[in-house]
Amino acid sequence: MLPLAPYYYRPRNTAPQTQTLETDVCIYGGTPAGVAAALQLRRMGKTAILLEPSGHLGGMSSSGLGNTDTGNKAAIGGIAHEFYQKLGDKYGVAEEWNFEPHVAEQVFGEMIREAGAPVYLQQFIQSVTKNGLHLLSLTLESGLTVRAKMFVDATYEGDLLAKAGVQYFLGRESNAVYEETLSGVQVHAKHQFDLPVDPYIREGDPSSGLLPGISAEPLGETGTGDRRIQAYNFRLCLTQDPQNRIPFEKPADYDPLEYVLLARYLAKGWPESEVFRKFDPVRNNKVDKNNCGAVSTDYIGRNFAYPEADYTTREAIFQAHVTYQKGLMWFLGNDPSVPEAIRVRWSEWGLCQDEFPQTGGWPHQLYVREARRMVSDYVMTESNCRGKSIPTDSIGLAAYTMDSHNCDRFVRDGRVWNEGDVQVGGFPPYPISYRSLVPKSGECANLLVPVCLSASHIAYGSIRMEPVFMILGQSAATAAALALDTGIPLQDLNYNALRTKLLEDKQILTWEEAEDVVTPTS
Repeated sequence: MLPLAPYYYRPRNTAPQTQTLETDVCIYGGTPAGVAAALQLRRMGKTAILLEPSGHLGGMSSSGLGNTDTGNKAAIGGIAHEFYQKLGDKYGVAEEWNFEPHVAEQVFGEMIREAGAPVYLQQFIQSVTKNGLHLLSLTLESGLTVRAKMFVDATYEGDLLAKAGVQYFLGRESNAVYEETLSGVQVHAKHQFDLPVDPYIREGDPSSGLLPGISAEPLGETGTGDRRIQAYNFRLCLTQDPQNRIPFEKPADYDPLEYVLLARYLAKGWPESEVFRKFDPVRNNKVDKNNCGAVSTDYIGRNFAYPEADYTTREAIFQAHVTYQKGLMWFLGNDPSVPEAIRVRWSEWGLCQDEFPQTGGWPHQLYVREARRMVSDYVMTESNCRGKSIPTDSIGLAAYTMDSHNCDRFVRDGRVWNEGDVQVGGFPPYPISYRSLVPKSGECANLLVPVCLSASHIAYGSIRMEPVFMILGQSAATAAALALDTGIPLQDLNYNALRTKLLEDKQILTWEEAEDVVTPTS
């Protein structure tokens, strides 16, 4: 049987089969946060149902992001640390942080079986019912309805929080909103056009129009806010092993105009050493290929509509990303405008036969680096990352660099520039507030949001790492279980009781509590 094309959403071709299920906690999103939440709820004696829009568990951690963004491994405790230890078991080591996607999916499957939580895949939320401040149920396009006492939105997009009427923000705040320095419009030297490249379809001729993906809008002042979001891509698992390699194929809807910028950049002398960066090794002669440089796997400026789009529109955006990135892989190995030395070397790489076999080696999850972000009574900001503001209700640590990929391309002085990349680190791990996981008082009393939590654009860029999502998923589940036991709204939960349970379950809540301080690895 030929492999299927990768996809995000396909409309159902059968009538919905009406069914209603009841549980203590309904988790929407089978990301690492969702799996960790289900396992923690089981350990606390609660029932859970896990709903996932795709056909797979594990989000990005099982979809190509095998080179883990840790920031500082000593800040990772609880179920998150267990996950990397379980991966280590698969490879005969104490723990593993650079792994193959299919092995990660195996581990997530084992974790969810331990949780005993029923999993329903390819489930897209249609509507919710709410009584005052309480969510009562959610209904899926499949006809399934889940009634629960507590809900967890563990999606990368924040779809449940939006349906629940919870306030959120999309895009980049201006620096003035939270007294920051790195939000809003930013033009920096990294992942930038180091050499001048003409932006027009016909070089030197503005009347010919701009090349695809270059904005005609004037650039805002540094630090001004907008609706732009950092670029998405697919994290490809590649190999040079001829026994396992799938050669890159030219997509049917290949558009050569999409790669003119790169061709011109190469002609200007962009070096081979830069072209082959971010081939990060994982196990068994494979790499996790990520974006690097001025033109790479990020499809800059093409995702702005994605977070709030309907499922059909998201599918179109997903497919546009597939086509662009497939075309890029083919272009670098085949187009005569690419220097021969690069073409030869690039053609030694390919997708893996033993990864994502259902889709011909192509990962199933688009890397949604940022989408909706809840706005709650506590917003995590740059000040938190820098240790200048310290919440008193920590439920876990983040440790990664404040990291935003580019958001757009623009023209200045007759050449193209990238805009939005920020990479600022050098700070120790810092605590995340419990209040950033729960909606504002007066919005929803029984919903937790461990992925699209309350954070500014630049703070989210530091928090948005897969180990942290697992940490927050476990802490969210702990809060849900305790709130169920006491019968109170999540906003009124006794923090001391929550802290006691989190520490008992080996969460690390302050950097001083970490037993083994290590040098940041990011």
